[in-house]
Amino acid sequence: MSESPLHAVVTGASSGIGAATVRRLVAAGWRVTAVARRADRLTALAEETGCAVVVADITSDDDVAALAATVAEPVHALVNNAGGAVGWEHVAQSPLEAWLQQYALNVVGTVRVTQALLPALTASGRGDVVNVTSTAGHEPYENGAGYVAAKHAEVAMTRTLRLELTGTGVRVIEIAPGMVHTEEFSVNRFGGDEDKAAGVYQGVEPLVADDIADTIEYALTRPHHVNIDLLVVRPREQGGATKLVRR
Repeated sequence: MSESPLHAVVTGASSGIGAATVRRLVAAGWRVTAVARRADRLTALAEETGCAVVVADITSDDDVAALAATVAEPVHALVNNAGGAVGWEHVAQSPLEAWLQQYALNVVGTVRVTQALLPALTASGRGDVVNVTSTAGHEPYENGAGYVAAKHAEVAMTRTLRLELTGTGVRVIEIAPGMVHTEEFSVNRFGGDEDKAAGVYQGVEPLVADDIADTIEYALTRPHHVNIDLLVVRPREQGGATKLVRR
């Protein structure tokens, strides 16, 4: 009798890196539960890949409690991918609401889902928590302070969680992408201004969502005694947060 497939829960799965991760893991033989707010997109992803879906907003206590109560066990991996940036201003002009929104999603939302699913991850006997952070969590840059601060907090939480879970059999993995061209990240950051969003990627070949999904699959499929503490992934021409060579 063949072993049952490993089971991953992926948040922010309605588009971008999350949807690409669902596709990658399903293709690799995993059972996947895709989590996001938009039911129509999840339905389409389920029809495409055969994944299970749970409609949930990770900033909602009730939604995440319902996710934990309904998701099928065992759960072997949680990919905390849901997140995002809001706004492009100096600290002095940045709206406090944008700071609160970014912390609620990138930091508190990640903690909320991790707390809810950690018992199932531990019970599985080979659990993994994968936090998709950002190079913004390692290097600051101008105009993005709210996102930079939130991602720094997420990175600090991830490192703390790894220390706390050492010895429990649960790995804690951080994937930190640099510039990734997805359909929504920059559009959302610039309040729906598609021209401004497109300008971010002009003259450079950025990463795409599947590049990050590939690294997530790699980290999850290492022998379970191997922990990928941190994997930073940038496009070749991005030397750092403030170094980008455009053609």
